[in-house]
Amino acid sequence: MLPALSPAVRDWANSDGLIWLHLLKTVTAGLLALGIAMFLDLQQPRIAMTTVFVLMQPFSGMVLAKSFYRILGTAVGTVAALVLGALFVQQPELYMLGMIGWVSVCLAAAVRYRHFRWYGFVLAGYTAALIGIPNVTAPHDLFLAALTRAAEVAVGIVCSSAVSALIVPQRSSLALRRALHLRYTNFTAFAAEVLGRGIDRCQFERRFADLVDEIVGFEATRTFAAFEDPAMRSRSQHLGRLNGEFMDACARLHALHQLLKRLRVSGPIWRVDAITPYFSELSALLESTRDANADAAHVAAGLRLFQASLPRCVRETRRPLEAAPAESLADFDTASELLYRFVDEWIRYSETYASLARRKPGAGPYTAGRYVSRTNGFVVAFTFARSAVVMAIAGWFWIATDWPSGGLAVIGAALVCALTSTAPNASKMAVQMAVGAVLATMTGYLFTCYVYPNIDGFPLLCAMLAPVLALGAFIASRKLSAGYGIGFSVFFCLLAAPDNVVTYAPDLLINNGIAITASLLLAAIVFSVVFPADMPWLTERIKGDLRAQVVSACKDELPGLNQRFQSSTHDLASQLRMLLTRRSRRRRDALRWMLVTLEVGHAVIDLRNEAARAGYAQTLHSHWNSGLTRTCDDLARLFARPDSHALERALGSVRAATWIAQDLLETVHADRDQRHDLQRILSCLHFIRTALLDKDAPFHTR
Repeated sequence: MLPALSPAVRDWANSDGLIWLHLLKTVTAGLLALGIAMFLDLQQPRIAMTTVFVLMQPFSGMVLAKSFYRILGTAVGTVAALVLGALFVQQPELYMLGMIGWVSVCLAAAVRYRHFRWYGFVLAGYTAALIGIPNVTAPHDLFLAALTRAAEVAVGIVCSSAVSALIVPQRSSLALRRALHLRYTNFTAFAAEVLGRGIDRCQFERRFADLVDEIVGFEATRTFAAFEDPAMRSRSQHLGRLNGEFMDACARLHALHQLLKRLRVSGPIWRVDAITPYFSELSALLESTRDANADAAHVAAGLRLFQASLPRCVRETRRPLEAAPAESLADFDTASELLYRFVDEWIRYSETYASLARRKPGAGPYTAGRYVSRTNGFVVAFTFARSAVVMAIAGWFWIATDWPSGGLAVIGAALVCALTSTAPNASKMAVQMAVGAVLATMTGYLFTCYVYPNIDGFPLLCAMLAPVLALGAFIASRKLSAGYGIGFSVFFCLLAAPDNVVTYAPDLLINNGIAITASLLLAAIVFSVVFPADMPWLTERIKGDLRAQVVSACKDELPGLNQRFQSSTHDLASQLRMLLTRRSRRRRDALRWMLVTLEVGHAVIDLRNEAARAGYAQTLHSHWNSGLTRTCDDLARLFARPDSHALERALGSVRAATWIAQDLLETVHADRDQRHDLQRILSCLHFIRTALLDKDAPFHTR
């Protein structure tokens, strides 16, 4: 019986069991924070419990990272509240303007500096509002309120971190290693499928887009894994190198897929027949290593043998084809060159991954560069404007009507602007949080009227609160209903959690609940009507930044250019995918711009690197440097302002550079090394030309 149950128990422990563990730890941390705050006789213990529900994450590294940035953000926000209070003593209007400006600037910076730095900026803005707004009319209480609130938040931080790290800790470093292994295995299968049987365009685009999300998500995971594992922290550069090499391998696989697609739909079939055996052999090699579950070191060794024999076999296959037209022969040469480069980059990625598994530093010529994230300036300004509008409306209504709960409405506005600043659909999340706030108010009313008066002692209080807190945490863990759970958990703790002295004031609870709900609905209306995140002009600006990566590939300094280009392109593409509706035409268009940007930009960087190595070419042909410069300039103009005229001009420049390179090839034909240099340059130019002529490219759909 037990052997039969063992696999089922193991499966449950690795799936639903992890959810129940997260709920247990969250509720435990929340109640522990409440108890410690009460024991220390802090003014509002519910703030400590609210902190836990905002902070808690499944992995201890996430909690530690968020705690670190929350401490920084809380400290800065506390200082900002004190400074604003000192500058605008008993001047609510000016104080409100200063607070709106501060919170909006913090949220704009949070969008600019994402991942866990986002959380630090968000807390710097939100903490200032949480401390300052309730005391705007009583400045003599501001300093004491700031210290008290900082102490309450600190209790929540310590409790969430301790519970996460000590009670069955789920290490994000282990999750990162599992994710790396899964990514390596899945990409091996994906590459084998692309090179062997081939897949259709839509399926490839969908699966490649998932790889983009993995690349961007890896950087966030690497950040918080460093907070809990010294080994991960000391090998951060190694992990960055691994991700960079994975980006290179992905880009090269995409280039191979695109070239194979073009060869199959146009021209003589013999070109495909000539190169297919090599693709099939590599596909079979990858399939065999995947089926045998071989480690990365064995995969790299097998690929090295394949790579060593590839040039000789390609020369033997090419020799009977030399009488074919130059265009067809260029297709064969480009395909074989791309295949060689893909194998080389996959070997480097495999060896780096194997060295990570062996806990040894990686080897090889690759220099890991810094992952560069990019955010459009209009997106930052857009976040500032919509946050300022929401808070200004709430603040104006509070001051104009002297509503007792108006200050809480402003705090709710600041909170919803903060939590939805990077949400794919901010309006939807704000509505979900509003529904959660309504449910929290109703539940809080029941607890205030019927539960708190009938219980005695902290253990019984914990027993009554635990099911409600667990329900909110469970709903928040569901992807599609996270807004409901966040709204319910946070606002139940904020509105109805008990303090040291429980005040029986259901009318105040209802009024505060109305204020919070009204501010959330106000934010949803502003997000949906005034500042929708998927506005065409905004997404076009981001697409412009995406295309500008090719301009950088054509113009920037070569050292470290490949890593900067790859990381920024993937980061911008991930932002576009988050903003645009799934399965929409605009989302597909954005994805195709990302693919052609990667395709052409990577080829341009290869071209510039090869041209730099072939520095002797200018001495053999007076127009070589000018032709190459003109090609890069025209490609940069095409991606900066794509239209039919710019496309024709870029094609003409590529064609002219190809003719010059062909003349140079005839000149150096007797020198093997120089001949190989020129052949690689010709392959880069030919690939760029085929990419520009591709009918599926977005140039031809404008």
